[in-house]
Amino acid sequence: MRKITIVIADDQMLTREGLRTILDLEDDMEVIGIAKNGLEACEMTEALHPELVLMDIQMPMMDGITALKRIRQSCPETFILILTTFVDEDYIIDAMANGASGYMLKDMDGDKMIDSIRDTVSGQFILPAAVASKLALHVNKLLADQEYRKNLAPTKLDPVRLTEREKEIAELIIQGLNNREIAEALQIAEGTARNYISNLYGKLEVNDRAQAIIRLHTLS
Repeated sequence: MRKITIVIADDQMLTREGLRTILDLEDDMEVIGIAKNGLEACEMTEALHPELVLMDIQMPMMDGITALKRIRQSCPETFILILTTFVDEDYIIDAMANGASGYMLKDMDGDKMIDSIRDTVSGQFILPAAVASKLALHVNKLLADQEYRKNLAPTKLDPVRLTEREKEIAELIIQGLNNREIAEALQIAEGTARNYISNLYGKLEVNDRAQAIIRLHTLS
């Protein structure tokens, strides 16, 4: 069985060890490195090339966002999930803009955390509802700024015609649901949900979930 190799970066020992214990119990996961700051996280990732890094934001020596930027340059194939208690819109935007694969809150249910890791390495963008809500507030603030509206590319303001099913999908994406949760909510197969989402991305002229959320809020 192929294992998802993971590096955990967090300045709190209990968090690091707790996560390692939980993840190492999974047959398809292996924690191959533990870092207590961003600099160690970069060095471990560059040496070990894990498939995924769980990255805290606030750490000594080098913070998680700075480490994220370095790893995206040195190890672009590595997925990075931001692991945090901070649902701060500036952190959210900064992490997403610099290539984070998503967000996981430290108080997330263990099973949901494990599912999120598996979803991430399968190519899904992870955005919990609490984080999606903060992102929505940030986007709404920008849209209230007339200068921002003025600078939007005209093509981005063109009307987008969505089917009723696509509207349902769009609403669930804004709420932060992943593909599997969307499929369950609509009582359809996950593959069918992925097809709807792919078609929706095409209509919105976006490539990923983060862009889709921002685009949908410009249309609301």
